[in-house]
Amino acid sequence: MWVQVKSAPNLMIAEMWKEFFEGEGIPTRILPESDKLEMKETVGYKIYVSQERVHVIEEVLRKL
Repeated sequence: MWVQVKSAPNLMIAEMWKEFFEGEGIPTRILPESDKLEMKETVGYKIYVSQERVHVIEEVLRKL
């Protein structure tokens, strides 16, 4: 099961979070907050990680 851990105002920021988390060895998914795909760069995004890895994300975010 996937759990939302962050949200991002646009696709570029969401991809930055995804790269950061995956660099820590945590599989990550990003999904748009709305169904409007014509402006996908400016739509907000949600960042999800596996439920088993939430404790790792909390530790990583605490160190930022």
